[in-house]
Amino acid sequence: MTLAELAVTIALLGALGLVAGRFGLSAIPAYLLAGILLGPNEPTLFTLVQPSEVTDFVAELGLIFLLFFLGLEFSVERLLRSGRHVALGGAADFVINAGLGLLVGVAAFGFSFAAIVLGACIYVSSSAIAVKALVDLRRLADDETDLVLAILIFEDVAIAAVLAFVATAGGGLATSAGVTATALAFVGASLAASRWLGPRIGVLLDRLETEFFLLAVFGFVIGMSAAAQALDLSEAVGALMAGVVLAESGVREEIEQRFFAVRDVFAALFFFAFALTIDIAAIASVWWILVVAVLATIAGKVGVGILAGRLGGLSSRRGLNAGAALVAHGEFTIILAQLAAGNAALTIAQRDDIAAFAGLYVLATATLGVMLMKESKLIGRILLTPRAVD
Repeated sequence: MTLAELAVTIALLGALGLVAGRFGLSAIPAYLLAGILLGPNEPTLFTLVQPSEVTDFVAELGLIFLLFFLGLEFSVERLLRSGRHVALGGAADFVINAGLGLLVGVAAFGFSFAAIVLGACIYVSSSAIAVKALVDLRRLADDETDLVLAILIFEDVAIAAVLAFVATAGGGLATSAGVTATALAFVGASLAASRWLGPRIGVLLDRLETEFFLLAVFGFVIGMSAAAQALDLSEAVGALMAGVVLAESGVREEIEQRFFAVRDVFAALFFFAFALTIDIAAIASVWWILVVAVLATIAGKVGVGILAGRLGGLSSRRGLNAGAALVAHGEFTIILAQLAAGNAALTIAQRDDIAAFAGLYVLATATLGVMLMKESKLIGRILLTPRAVD
Protein backbone atom coordinates (compact mmCIF):
# COMPACT_ATOMS: atom_id res chain seq x y z
CA MET A 1 0.00 0.00 0.00
CA THR A 2 1.43 3.38 -1.05
CA LEU A 3 0.87 6.69 0.72
CA ALA A 4 -1.49 7.78 -2.05
CA GLU A 5 -3.54 4.61 -1.64
CA LEU A 6 -3.60 5.11 2.11
CA ALA A 7 -4.81 8.69 1.67
CA VAL A 8 -7.68 7.56 -0.58
CA THR A 9 -8.53 4.77 1.86
CA ILE A 10 -8.69 7.10 4.86
CA ALA A 11 -10.81 9.60 2.91
CA LEU A 12 -13.31 6.93 1.86
CA LEU A 13 -13.47 5.45 5.37
CA GLY A 14 -14.18 8.87 6.80
CA ALA A 15 -16.82 9.72 4.20
CA LEU A 16 -18.70 6.43 4.47
CA GLY A 17 -18.42 6.50 8.26
CA LEU A 18 -20.00 9.97 8.34
CA VAL A 19 -22.83 8.82 6.08
CA ALA A 20 -23.48 5.82 8.34
CA GLY A 21 -23.52 8.11 11.36
CA ARG A 22 -26.05 10.40 9.69
CA PHE A 23 -28.43 7.47 9.44
CA GLY A 24 -27.76 6.36 13.01
CA LEU A 25 -25.84 3.23 11.94
CA SER A 26 -22.59 1.77 13.19
CA ALA A 27 -19.56 2.58 11.07
CA ILE A 28 -18.57 -1.11 10.77
CA PRO A 29 -20.65 -1.92 7.65
CA ALA A 30 -19.37 1.32 6.09
CA TYR A 31 -15.77 0.26 6.66
CA LEU A 32 -16.52 -3.15 5.15
CA LEU A 33 -18.09 -1.48 2.12
CA ALA A 34 -14.95 0.63 1.65
CA GLY A 35 -12.82 -2.51 1.56
CA ILE A 36 -15.12 -4.14 -1.00
CA LEU A 37 -15.10 -1.06 -3.25
CA LEU A 38 -11.32 -0.57 -3.19
CA GLY A 39 -10.35 -4.25 -3.00
CA PRO A 40 -9.31 -6.60 -5.81
CA ASN A 41 -12.55 -8.57 -6.04
CA GLU A 42 -15.91 -7.72 -7.63
CA PRO A 43 -16.87 -4.97 -8.23
CA THR A 44 -13.53 -4.10 -9.85
CA LEU A 45 -14.43 -0.61 -11.06
CA PHE A 46 -12.64 1.10 -8.15
CA THR A 47 -9.94 -1.49 -7.44
CA LEU A 48 -7.03 0.27 -5.79
CA VAL A 49 -5.66 -1.73 -2.84
CA GLN A 50 -4.35 -5.30 -2.90
CA PRO A 51 -4.09 -7.44 0.26
CA SER A 52 -0.47 -7.49 1.38
CA GLU A 53 1.75 -7.89 4.40
CA VAL A 54 1.14 -4.21 5.15
CA THR A 55 -2.65 -4.55 5.22
CA ASP A 56 -2.37 -7.76 7.25
CA PHE A 57 -0.13 -6.03 9.79
CA VAL A 58 -2.47 -3.03 10.09
CA ALA A 59 -5.44 -5.36 10.55
CA GLU A 60 -3.57 -7.24 13.26
CA LEU A 61 -2.90 -4.01 15.16
CA GLY A 62 -6.58 -3.07 14.86
CA LEU A 63 -7.66 -6.39 16.33
CA ILE A 64 -5.15 -6.04 19.16
CA PHE A 65 -6.36 -2.59 20.21
CA LEU A 66 -10.03 -3.52 20.01
CA LEU A 67 -9.54 -6.48 22.33
CA PHE A 68 -7.20 -4.53 24.60
CA PHE A 69 -9.90 -1.92 25.23
CA LEU A 70 -12.42 -4.64 25.97
CA GLY A 71 -10.08 -6.06 28.59
CA LEU A 72 -9.67 -2.63 30.19
CA GLU A 73 -13.36 -2.60 31.03
CA PHE A 74 -13.22 -5.77 33.11
CA SER A 75 -11.63 -6.08 36.51
CA VAL A 76 -10.85 -9.46 38.04
CA GLU A 77 -13.90 -9.10 40.27
CA ARG A 78 -16.15 -8.53 37.29
CA LEU A 79 -14.64 -11.47 35.45
CA LEU A 80 -15.07 -13.71 38.48
CA ARG A 81 -18.71 -12.65 38.66
CA SER A 82 -18.93 -13.84 35.05
CA GLY A 83 -17.80 -17.34 36.01
CA ARG A 84 -21.31 -18.75 35.81
CA HIS A 85 -21.69 -17.15 32.39
CA VAL A 86 -18.49 -18.82 31.16
CA ALA A 87 -19.68 -22.24 32.31
CA LEU A 88 -23.34 -21.93 31.31
CA GLY A 89 -23.22 -19.47 28.43
CA GLY A 90 -20.04 -20.81 26.86
CA ALA A 91 -21.18 -24.43 27.06
CA ALA A 92 -24.65 -23.63 25.71
CA ASP A 93 -23.14 -21.60 22.87
CA PHE A 94 -20.79 -24.43 21.96
CA VAL A 95 -23.43 -27.15 22.01
CA ILE A 96 -26.09 -25.19 20.13
CA ASN A 97 -24.13 -23.11 17.65
CA ALA A 98 -21.32 -25.55 16.95
CA GLY A 99 -24.06 -28.17 16.53
CA LEU A 100 -26.01 -25.98 14.12
CA GLY A 101 -22.83 -25.17 12.23
CA LEU A 102 -21.99 -28.86 11.91
CA LEU A 103 -25.48 -29.59 10.57
CA VAL A 104 -25.01 -26.92 7.89
CA GLY A 105 -21.57 -28.35 7.12
CA VAL A 106 -22.94 -31.87 6.70
CA ALA A 107 -25.71 -30.55 4.45
CA ALA A 108 -23.09 -28.82 2.29
CA PHE A 109 -20.26 -31.38 2.25
CA GLY A 110 -21.62 -34.58 3.76
CA PHE A 111 -19.86 -36.34 6.65
CA SER A 112 -16.36 -35.01 6.00
CA PHE A 113 -13.55 -32.89 7.37
CA ALA A 114 -14.88 -29.98 5.28
CA ALA A 115 -18.15 -30.15 7.26
CA ILE A 116 -16.22 -29.71 10.52
CA VAL A 117 -14.35 -26.70 9.12
CA LEU A 118 -17.58 -25.07 7.93
CA GLY A 119 -19.22 -25.78 11.29
CA ALA A 120 -16.35 -24.05 13.09
CA CYS A 121 -16.67 -21.03 10.78
CA ILE A 122 -20.34 -20.75 11.75
CA TYR A 123 -19.77 -21.36 15.46
CA VAL A 124 -17.31 -18.66 16.47
CA SER A 125 -18.40 -15.01 16.78
CA SER A 126 -16.26 -11.97 16.05
CA SER A 127 -14.70 -10.48 19.17
CA ALA A 128 -13.56 -7.42 17.21
CA ILE A 129 -16.95 -6.54 15.75
CA ALA A 130 -18.78 -7.24 19.02
CA VAL A 131 -16.42 -4.99 20.96
CA LYS A 132 -16.58 -2.16 18.41
CA ALA A 133 -20.36 -2.26 18.38
CA LEU A 134 -20.53 -2.35 22.20
CA VAL A 135 -18.30 0.72 22.29
CA ASP A 136 -20.30 2.55 19.61
CA LEU A 137 -23.59 1.80 21.37
CA ARG A 138 -22.16 2.64 24.83
CA ARG A 139 -23.04 -0.76 26.28
CA LEU A 140 -19.75 -1.82 27.85
CA ALA A 141 -21.12 -1.19 31.35
CA ASP A 142 -24.40 -3.07 30.79
CA ASP A 143 -25.02 -6.22 32.84
CA GLU A 144 -25.40 -8.44 29.76
CA THR A 145 -21.95 -7.43 28.54
CA ASP A 146 -20.51 -9.76 31.19
CA LEU A 147 -22.30 -12.62 29.43
CA VAL A 148 -21.01 -11.49 26.03
CA LEU A 149 -17.44 -11.33 27.34
CA ALA A 150 -17.74 -14.74 28.99
CA ILE A 151 -18.96 -16.41 25.80
CA LEU A 152 -16.27 -14.67 23.72
CA ILE A 153 -13.57 -15.89 26.11
CA PHE A 154 -14.97 -19.44 25.95
CA GLU A 155 -15.01 -19.22 22.15
CA ASP A 156 -11.45 -17.89 22.04
CA VAL A 157 -10.23 -20.87 24.06
CA ALA A 158 -12.30 -23.31 21.98
CA ILE A 159 -11.19 -21.81 18.68
CA ALA A 160 -7.55 -22.14 19.72
CA ALA A 161 -8.07 -25.90 19.75
CA VAL A 162 -10.07 -25.81 16.50
CA LEU A 163 -7.35 -23.81 14.72
CA ALA A 164 -4.78 -26.41 15.75
CA PHE A 165 -7.12 -29.18 14.57
CA VAL A 166 -7.65 -27.58 11.15
CA ALA A 167 -3.98 -26.70 10.72
CA THR A 168 -2.98 -30.35 11.34
CA ALA A 169 -5.46 -31.64 8.75
CA GLY A 170 -7.84 -32.88 11.42
CA GLY A 171 -5.48 -35.41 12.88
CA GLY A 172 -4.03 -33.53 15.81
CA LEU A 173 -6.41 -34.22 18.69
CA ALA A 174 -3.54 -34.32 21.18
CA THR A 175 -2.22 -31.08 19.78
CA SER A 176 -5.65 -29.47 20.06
CA ALA A 177 -5.98 -30.57 23.69
CA GLY A 178 -2.54 -29.16 24.43
CA VAL A 179 -3.42 -25.80 22.91
CA THR A 180 -6.63 -25.66 24.94
CA ALA A 181 -4.70 -26.35 28.16
CA THR A 182 -2.18 -23.67 27.22
CA ALA A 183 -4.94 -21.15 26.61
CA LEU A 184 -6.52 -21.85 30.00
CA ALA A 185 -3.15 -21.54 31.72
CA PHE A 186 -2.43 -18.26 29.94
CA VAL A 187 -5.78 -16.77 30.96
CA GLY A 188 -5.34 -17.97 34.55
CA ALA A 189 -1.82 -16.52 34.81
CA SER A 190 -3.06 -13.20 33.41
CA LEU A 191 -5.88 -13.02 35.97
CA ALA A 192 -3.40 -13.71 38.76
CA ALA A 193 -1.08 -11.01 37.41
CA SER A 194 -3.99 -8.58 37.31
CA ARG A 195 -4.80 -9.20 40.96
CA TRP A 196 -1.26 -9.19 42.35
CA LEU A 197 0.82 -7.13 39.90
CA GLY A 198 -1.72 -4.72 38.40
CA PRO A 199 -1.46 -2.05 41.13
CA ARG A 200 2.36 -2.22 41.11
CA ILE A 201 2.46 -1.83 37.35
CA GLY A 202 0.19 1.20 37.76
CA VAL A 203 2.59 2.80 40.21
CA LEU A 204 5.46 2.42 37.77
CA LEU A 205 3.45 3.78 34.85
CA ASP A 206 2.24 6.74 36.86
CA ARG A 207 5.85 7.86 37.40
CA LEU A 208 6.63 8.02 33.68
CA GLU A 209 6.46 11.09 31.48
CA THR A 210 3.75 11.02 28.81
CA GLU A 211 6.01 9.83 25.99
CA PHE A 212 7.42 6.93 27.97
CA PHE A 213 4.00 6.16 29.47
CA LEU A 214 2.63 5.64 25.95
CA LEU A 215 5.61 3.53 24.90
CA ALA A 216 5.38 1.37 28.01
CA VAL A 217 1.66 0.66 27.58
CA PHE A 218 2.04 0.03 23.85
CA GLY A 219 4.97 -2.30 24.47
CA PHE A 220 3.06 -4.21 27.15
CA VAL A 221 0.05 -4.77 24.89
CA ILE A 222 2.16 -5.88 21.93
CA GLY A 223 4.29 -8.05 24.21
CA MET A 224 1.27 -9.86 25.63
CA SER A 225 -0.09 -10.42 22.12
CA ALA A 226 3.28 -11.74 20.95
CA ALA A 227 3.46 -14.06 23.96
CA ALA A 228 0.05 -15.48 23.10
CA GLN A 229 1.14 -16.05 19.50
CA ALA A 230 4.33 -17.77 20.68
CA LEU A 231 2.11 -20.19 22.63
CA ASP A 232 0.09 -20.93 19.46
CA LEU A 233 -2.84 -18.85 20.72
CA SER A 234 -4.61 -15.97 19.02
CA GLU A 235 -3.10 -12.52 19.53
CA ALA A 236 -6.64 -11.50 20.49
CA VAL A 237 -6.36 -13.53 23.70
CA GLY A 238 -3.09 -11.81 24.60
CA ALA A 239 -4.48 -8.34 23.93
CA LEU A 240 -7.63 -9.06 25.94
CA MET A 241 -5.60 -10.26 28.93
CA ALA A 242 -3.27 -7.24 28.66
CA GLY A 243 -6.32 -5.06 29.13
CA VAL A 244 -7.51 -7.12 32.09
CA VAL A 245 -4.10 -6.78 33.78
CA LEU A 246 -4.00 -2.99 33.31
CA ALA A 247 -7.63 -2.61 34.37
CA GLU A 248 -6.41 -3.07 37.95
CA SER A 249 -3.46 -0.67 37.56
CA GLY A 250 -5.14 2.51 38.74
CA VAL A 251 -4.25 4.32 35.49
CA ARG A 252 -6.97 2.80 33.35
CA GLU A 253 -8.72 6.10 32.66
CA GLU A 254 -5.49 7.74 31.53
CA ILE A 255 -4.75 4.81 29.22
CA GLU A 256 -8.21 5.03 27.68
CA GLN A 257 -7.97 8.77 27.22
CA ARG A 258 -4.58 8.62 25.50
CA PHE A 259 -5.28 5.58 23.29
CA PHE A 260 -8.87 6.19 22.19
CA ALA A 261 -7.87 7.82 18.91
CA VAL A 262 -5.29 5.11 18.16
CA ARG A 263 -7.90 2.41 18.73
CA ASP A 264 -10.49 4.01 16.46
CA VAL A 265 -8.06 4.59 13.57
CA PHE A 266 -6.67 1.07 13.64
CA ALA A 267 -10.15 -0.40 14.12
CA ALA A 268 -11.33 1.31 10.92
CA LEU A 269 -8.29 -0.02 9.05
CA PHE A 270 -8.88 -3.50 10.51
CA PHE A 271 -12.37 -3.76 9.05
CA PHE A 272 -11.18 -2.26 5.75
CA ALA A 273 -8.33 -4.75 5.41
CA PHE A 274 -10.68 -7.53 6.39
CA ALA A 275 -13.11 -6.62 3.59
CA LEU A 276 -10.37 -6.79 0.96
CA THR A 277 -10.82 -10.59 1.02
CA ILE A 278 -14.58 -10.52 0.32
CA ASP A 279 -15.62 -11.54 -3.20
CA ILE A 280 -19.24 -10.63 -3.93
CA ALA A 281 -19.21 -12.57 -7.23
CA ALA A 282 -18.73 -15.86 -5.35
CA ILE A 283 -22.32 -15.79 -4.10
CA ALA A 284 -23.50 -17.75 -7.17
CA SER A 285 -21.78 -20.94 -5.99
CA VAL A 286 -22.57 -20.82 -2.26
CA TRP A 287 -25.78 -18.79 -1.97
CA TRP A 288 -27.90 -21.55 -0.42
CA ILE A 289 -25.22 -22.41 2.17
CA LEU A 290 -24.97 -18.71 2.98
CA VAL A 291 -28.73 -18.27 3.48
CA VAL A 292 -29.07 -21.35 5.69
CA ALA A 293 -25.98 -20.44 7.73
CA VAL A 294 -27.11 -16.85 8.34
CA LEU A 295 -30.58 -17.94 9.48
CA ALA A 296 -29.09 -20.62 11.73
CA THR A 297 -26.64 -18.09 13.20
CA ILE A 298 -29.29 -15.52 14.05
CA ALA A 299 -31.57 -18.12 15.63
CA GLY A 300 -28.74 -19.90 17.43
CA LYS A 301 -26.91 -16.88 18.84
CA VAL A 302 -30.02 -14.99 19.92
CA GLY A 303 -31.49 -18.17 21.39
CA VAL A 304 -28.29 -18.87 23.33
CA GLY A 305 -28.23 -15.30 24.61
CA ILE A 306 -31.76 -15.57 25.99
CA LEU A 307 -31.23 -19.09 27.40
CA ALA A 308 -27.85 -18.36 28.98
CA GLY A 309 -29.09 -15.02 30.27
CA ARG A 310 -32.02 -16.63 32.04
CA LEU A 311 -29.79 -19.35 33.50
CA GLY A 312 -27.37 -16.65 34.69
CA GLY A 313 -30.04 -14.51 36.33
CA LEU A 314 -30.58 -11.96 33.54
CA SER A 315 -33.91 -10.98 32.03
CA SER A 316 -34.91 -12.26 28.60
CA ARG A 317 -34.50 -8.78 27.17
CA ARG A 318 -30.93 -8.54 28.41
CA GLY A 319 -30.31 -12.02 27.09
CA LEU A 320 -31.63 -10.88 23.72
CA ASN A 321 -29.17 -7.96 23.77
CA ALA A 322 -26.33 -10.38 24.51
CA GLY A 323 -27.37 -12.79 21.77
CA ALA A 324 -27.56 -9.98 19.21
CA ALA A 325 -23.98 -9.01 20.07
CA LEU A 326 -22.82 -12.51 19.12
CA VAL A 327 -24.41 -12.69 15.66
CA ALA A 328 -21.55 -10.94 13.83
CA HIS A 329 -18.75 -13.22 12.63
CA GLY A 330 -15.38 -12.03 11.45
CA GLU A 331 -11.69 -12.53 11.97
CA PHE A 332 -11.70 -16.15 13.17
CA THR A 333 -14.02 -17.26 10.37
CA ILE A 334 -11.62 -15.81 7.80
CA ILE A 335 -8.59 -17.33 9.56
CA LEU A 336 -10.23 -20.77 9.51
CA ALA A 337 -11.01 -20.38 5.81
CA GLN A 338 -7.41 -19.36 5.12
CA LEU A 339 -6.09 -22.42 6.97
CA ALA A 340 -8.53 -24.61 5.08
CA ALA A 341 -7.30 -23.15 1.77
CA GLY A 342 -3.88 -24.69 2.40
CA ASN A 343 -5.10 -27.99 3.83
CA ALA A 344 -4.46 -31.05 1.64
CA ALA A 345 -7.20 -32.96 3.46
CA LEU A 346 -9.77 -30.89 1.54
CA THR A 347 -10.49 -31.10 -2.16
CA ILE A 348 -9.88 -28.04 -4.32
CA ALA A 349 -13.64 -27.58 -4.77
CA GLN A 350 -14.19 -27.70 -0.99
CA ARG A 351 -11.43 -25.16 -0.40
CA ASP A 352 -12.90 -22.77 -2.98
CA ASP A 353 -16.42 -23.09 -1.56
CA ILE A 354 -15.27 -22.51 2.03
CA ALA A 355 -13.22 -19.47 1.03
CA ALA A 356 -16.11 -17.97 -0.95
CA PHE A 357 -18.59 -18.71 1.82
CA ALA A 358 -16.43 -17.22 4.57
CA GLY A 359 -16.10 -13.76 3.04
CA LEU A 360 -19.78 -13.41 2.17
CA TYR A 361 -20.90 -14.91 5.48
CA VAL A 362 -18.79 -12.40 7.40
CA LEU A 363 -20.19 -9.50 5.39
CA ALA A 364 -23.78 -10.66 5.93
CA THR A 365 -23.52 -11.44 9.65
CA ALA A 366 -21.43 -8.34 10.42
CA THR A 367 -24.02 -6.08 8.82
CA LEU A 368 -27.07 -7.87 10.23
CA GLY A 369 -25.42 -8.36 13.61
CA VAL A 370 -24.67 -4.67 14.09
CA MET A 371 -28.20 -3.75 12.99
CA LEU A 372 -29.67 -6.27 15.44
CA MET A 373 -27.52 -4.88 18.25
CA LYS A 374 -28.69 -1.37 17.53
CA GLU A 375 -32.37 -2.37 17.56
CA SER A 376 -32.26 -5.21 20.11
CA LYS A 377 -33.78 -3.17 22.92
CA LEU A 378 -36.69 -2.12 20.71
CA ILE A 379 -37.14 -5.70 19.50
CA GLY A 380 -37.13 -6.89 23.11
CA ARG A 381 -39.84 -4.43 24.09
CA ILE A 382 -41.99 -5.55 21.16
CA LEU A 383 -41.51 -9.32 21.33
CA LEU A 384 -40.93 -9.99 25.02
CA THR A 385 -43.80 -9.16 27.37
CA PRO A 386 -43.09 -7.76 30.85
CA ARG A 387 -44.13 -11.11 32.34
CA ALA A 388 -41.48 -12.89 30.26
CA VAL A 389 -38.87 -10.45 31.48
CA ASP A 390 -39.50 -10.85 35.18
